[in-house]
Amino acid sequence: MATPADKRSFIVPTATLAGIAAVLTVGLAVLANVTRERIVHNQQAWIKEHLDVLVAPPNYDNDPLADTIEVTAPGLLGTQAPVTAYRMRKAGLPVAVAIRSIAPNGYRGPIELLVAIAPGGQLLGVQIIRHNETPGLGDAFENRDRGWLERFRGLSLSNPPQQRWSVRRDGGDFDAFTGATITPRAIVGAVRKTLEFYQGNEDRLYRDGRPQ
Repeated sequence: MATPADKRSFIVPTATLAGIAAVLTVGLAVLANVTRERIVHNQQAWIKEHLDVLVAPPNYDNDPLADTIEVTAPGLLGTQAPVTAYRMRKAGLPVAVAIRSIAPNGYRGPIELLVAIAPGGQLLGVQIIRHNETPGLGDAFENRDRGWLERFRGLSLSNPPQQRWSVRRDGGDFDAFTGATITPRAIVGAVRKTLEFYQGNEDRLYRDGRPQ
């Protein structure tokens, strides 16, 4: 038969282990929360850097990371999932919308774009924010042909005409990369479709979900 001393010898280590487990659980939860917040902060800062390349901060006075809307248009934005549109305003007036659309037909998978459009439908610029294109070929917009994306600035649905919104190999106005046509073809098509989406939803993009 176990004596009271024997029982205490079991209870004390068990209570100690339980206390340690509780402390570890709380510590892991706090660490996970801090890590999650840091990841979100880094992602937001990364997006803000791309937005600032497209639209210089002095041109707007709101917080585009807070002034957003989720939109869905699989046929035009390249994905079944909702995508984020960041709104930029100056004194409450629209300055630009930057839409995170997808080019689903990249050579090595989807290419995620950030397409900035001014009121009226003129392109302010295009940034590539995620891709898996072949290094040295399909990723030419990041290294040997960094000015390629600048070609979009100032264009619209009517400039160039629709039949010329393609790479030169397809009879259009846009250069391909040396040794790579699929990637620029995918990007040009996605930018054009994003402009089509904007044209049909301009008012809603600025109005719906606006912070109060």
